[in-house]
Amino acid sequence: MNNIYKNLELQLTKLYRHNRQGSFKTKERYYEAMKRFCHFLAEKYRLEKLANIAPKHIFAYVDYMKEKNLSASTIKTDLAAIRFYHDMVANPRYPKLPDNRELKLARRSFGKVDRSWSEREFSGMVQIAIEGDRQDYVAIFHLARHVGLRIHECFRIDTAIARQAVNTGKIVIKGKGGKVRSVPIFSNTVNILNKLLLSTEPGHKLFVPKDMPTHIAINRLQQFIITHRSKVMDGDAPIPITLHGLRHSYAVEQYKESVDEGHSDFVAKRTTSRLLGHNRADVTNIYLTSLKEGDDDA
Repeated sequence: MNNIYKNLELQLTKLYRHNRQGSFKTKERYYEAMKRFCHFLAEKYRLEKLANIAPKHIFAYVDYMKEKNLSASTIKTDLAAIRFYHDMVANPRYPKLPDNRELKLARRSFGKVDRSWSEREFSGMVQIAIEGDRQDYVAIFHLARHVGLRIHECFRIDTAIARQAVNTGKIVIKGKGGKVRSVPIFSNTVNILNKLLLSTEPGHKLFVPKDMPTHIAINRLQQFIITHRSKVMDGDAPIPITLHGLRHSYAVEQYKESVDEGHSDFVAKRTTSRLLGHNRADVTNIYLTSLKEGDDDA
């Protein structure tokens, strides 16, 4: 499978190098999205040529992304990337791929579903990772739950970032849109990072094994959650849990702590928003659905 993926990646990279359309950010976003699709094609279909991408592959990939509980906007962006590169392929077997209406994609909605994890769900997933000797996953779960990091931010951490965090008590991380933020960490997270530093060569990323593309390492974590979440999810959970839901749990906790300290609703939301890597207080509402529903056990 690895050789098939490498072959697809070579075809993709050739197209990428000839692409002169879009901003640098858009080109990188589309390139990474298409690499994920290539991995899917290699693993599920052993497809060897991008020119042979068929509608059935698109329908299957959409189902796969929905199973991972990706948002409608993320799915649509990834599909835009696939169509973009498909248009660049010479003589494709299927000139037209399914559009979003045919794929029955939902419109994006904000703040309508509680995505946060309960403490029981969090403890249960951590225990499964411990029993599977996946201390790296234990660390990522803690970083998402207690520091509010996104999945890509976790996998971006190298020994330099971790060492600085341990020494200063704050982790400085580059997030969405290139925004850099500094987030306080506490003793439990410091201990976890210290252990990882002992087992990681200087200059390397903490959660990406040597010779493994980052997107594959991310995909394996996502698959781990998909495989085991039914064992830990609460019976009344509205949707399947994903790592991103731990950011919701973190946001609820930070908001409540700020309010308990006497800050106004606006100040509490603004503070929480900045810790999450956003700049607007109202964005925090997306993360506080469990409080709107009166659930104090987020």
